[in-house]
Amino acid sequence: MKQQELSQLLTRLRQLPKETEWVEFKEAKNQIHFDDLGKYFSALSNEANLKSEKNGWLVLGIQDKTRKIVGTNYRHGTVDKIKHELALHITNGLTFEDIWECNDPSGRVLIFQIPPAPCGLPIAYKGHYYGRDGSSLGALNIHEIEQIRAQQKKADWTAHVCEGATIEHLDPEAIAKARSEYKKRRGNAAEVNGWDDSTFLNKAKITIEGKVTRAAILLLGKSEASHFLSPSPAQISWFLQDEHNNPRDFEHFGSPFILTVDKVLAKIRNLRMRFLPPGTLFPEETTQYDPIVIREALHNCIAHQDYDLNSRINVVERPDEVLFENAGSFIPGSVEAVIRQDAPPKLYRNPFLAQAMTNLRMIETEGGGIKEMFKIQRERFFPLPTYEIDKPDEVRVRISGKIINENYTHILMTKSDLELSTVIILDKVQKKREISKDEHRLLKQNRLVEGRYPRLFVSSGIATITGEQAEYIKNRSFDKQYYKDLVKKFLKEYKQATRKEIENLLSEKLPKILDSKQKTKKISNILSEMASKDKDIKNAGTRKAPRWVLSGDN
Repeated sequence: MKQQELSQLLTRLRQLPKETEWVEFKEAKNQIHFDDLGKYFSALSNEANLKSEKNGWLVLGIQDKTRKIVGTNYRHGTVDKIKHELALHITNGLTFEDIWECNDPSGRVLIFQIPPAPCGLPIAYKGHYYGRDGSSLGALNIHEIEQIRAQQKKADWTAHVCEGATIEHLDPEAIAKARSEYKKRRGNAAEVNGWDDSTFLNKAKITIEGKVTRAAILLLGKSEASHFLSPSPAQISWFLQDEHNNPRDFEHFGSPFILTVDKVLAKIRNLRMRFLPPGTLFPEETTQYDPIVIREALHNCIAHQDYDLNSRINVVERPDEVLFENAGSFIPGSVEAVIRQDAPPKLYRNPFLAQAMTNLRMIETEGGGIKEMFKIQRERFFPLPTYEIDKPDEVRVRISGKIINENYTHILMTKSDLELSTVIILDKVQKKREISKDEHRLLKQNRLVEGRYPRLFVSSGIATITGEQAEYIKNRSFDKQYYKDLVKKFLKEYKQATRKEIENLLSEKLPKILDSKQKTKKISNILSEMASKDKDIKNAGTRKAPRWVLSGDN
């Protein structure tokens, strides 16, 4: 591209609205971090795809807000090497289409021409997908990832017919189990009993016109038939770890999944535990885990696994939790959306497998499976399942086998009318996870949390005295008059005090949850109110070196 053409291109780009998501201007007078180049490449490539643009553009040497040309000294003479360096960290080795040097009278400008993400393939830098929200760089949200992936509709992996496979490759015991569950689901036992295996498998939508599918091998296949699924391992791996995450034991389970899921469940230790409800000295007994919750979590892993990624399903058992991991993104986007919608999802990764598992009573397509897990944990007064869905190709679900915070448990016991959506937010607080200001406002209105946002803790106002009481006292703020009286008592005894002496006096008494900056501001507010409003004290020193004394009336 000639210099005149580059100048015209630069003019067009500078005239675009500031919120244009497929163009980014950076001042970068001398340097830009290589990781930032990679992140912007990923973001601008993905946004160019989503906005149907022919290219994304990263422009160095221009101020973002003013679009003023300031010039850049970045990579004089070595610009072309960036292409190869970047390709090593970008999906499928993608790199800049071209890098142009525009020698404007106001300074040298570098224009990076970025290809849009290919149809059906979101672009990642070092394994992470990036996007833009207006002018802000951040993670590409799950809906946009799926939007790009859906551009090239992928065939359902589980509906694929396995060439050479016959009903002889299916396990007779697994077929019998499938028949039993199908009859419970459909309620037509007499009719089902009259079908031969081929008819039953077709009716249950496990095979297609008598042809054995990958779904059939997964759910009902003999272990030696797993080669039909290659290169996918199609396994469930159970790992036992100690409290330090050191490995203690493990076992791998293959098809038929309809039988092996019970073997996985049997591996998980489910100890009995006691807890004391408020207002009584008689303890309640329960198990660490509800089998239905374990079943839902495991069956969801099978149904929603991205088998194209050739990964195992992992079940990691630790002393106080069970962790479930499956490959693939969480298609609904958020757990809250699933629970709020309470209806069948619009999109399944493996629709053929999901339908077969529904017919065999392994999952619910009515959208209630995840919500049922949350309801059961709530009714047991346990922490809710924790979904970790921030990674684009992995979903992790943690099921806690212990009570984390007794205040939370007592609130559930005494306020059974709380909305599940409210309990979900409260559960985040006990797990020290971030909540929004609107969520904080809701909890505060219901007197469920205390502390200063975002450093919150579950309120003990509803609960009786618990093992969390000591922590609550450390976090609780005393009445403001308490701090004022301490200051006045100190001044009566010692006649005067520096700011440092007052900070030493009050700092340990202030809530533990406040950081040092918040404590300093709190003390300033107390002194200011005592001097200007209450007229109890006055500054006998200077503003820079205050010396506080009691006023004449004290």
